[in-house]
Amino acid sequence: MIYDLMEVTPKINKKKVIIVSVIAILVVAFCVIAGIMIAKHSKKSMGNNIVIDNSSNDSNSNVKETSDIVKTKHVTSVNVNPVYTDTGKELMSNIYHSQEKVVYLTFDDGPSKSVTPLILDLLKQENIKATFFVLGSRAESNPEVLKREYLEGHYIANHGYSHVYGEIYSSPNAVLDEYNKTRDIVREILGTDYDGHLFRFPGGSNGGKYNSIKAEAKALLNDNNVAYVDWNALSSDAAGAKTKEAIIQNTIDTVGSKSSVVILMHDAGDKILTYEALPEIISYLREQGYSFKNFYNIIK
Repeated sequence: MIYDLMEVTPKINKKKVIIVSVIAILVVAFCVIAGIMIAKHSKKSMGNNIVIDNSSNDSNSNVKETSDIVKTKHVTSVNVNPVYTDTGKELMSNIYHSQEKVVYLTFDDGPSKSVTPLILDLLKQENIKATFFVLGSRAESNPEVLKREYLEGHYIANHGYSHVYGEIYSSPNAVLDEYNKTRDIVREILGTDYDGHLFRFPGGSNGGKYNSIKAEAKALLNDNNVAYVDWNALSSDAAGAKTKEAIIQNTIDTVGSKSSVVILMHDAGDKILTYEALPEIISYLREQGYSFKNFYNIIK
């Protein structure tokens, strides 16, 4: 007997195939749209914020750049563009008075390529945030150092552009013009609308043949929502101290028994002795029970 062999082709349910295909397309589309939305949200949230590591035992938090993945506990996002509020003005008026022992390390005349990075390395090692009164002319020359100061959580304050007394003190408006010029340079370098609202007069806010100009400039700065601050302790690193030991001793002597201390130091390119003295200065202040703050604690 001869049998005819026939190939049997299974029936395909076209309706089911269509349904499965549509579902697969919808799932893929959903995943693509979700991925785009997540990417946009992540990019937006990074912005100009920094992340503070609250796990630090020091009075100053460890600040890390959000462009990296930060693997730390208890992180809080904060606005790094200070706002000079009425509370800040009240705190500024009492800057030299405190119930606790606090110290503000401040550095003038930078940033420099040779000294400022060394100071930043040390401050990072010691987990201390300082305040840098920058010159606009030096910021233009060393933009990457300025960025590093900012991104590592230090307060960027304003020291004018030129540091030439005959120029900056030629009139009260010249003081404000130098403030604004330096502020705009800092903004351009940082890529933000940053304004520290804080100025330090070259040579101090009182005395000298430009005293009347300075007095008028103070009122003009105040009208433009800008505070000014001097110091109540100094290292004399720009006023005669020629050795590391002298810088340390001048700092100890002028700190004395004050409760709230603003120390004047410098980070210009020729101030290597300031860097060399800084570890012992920090050690002494810690032994005396001081906590370290910067002006983010004042102008928030």
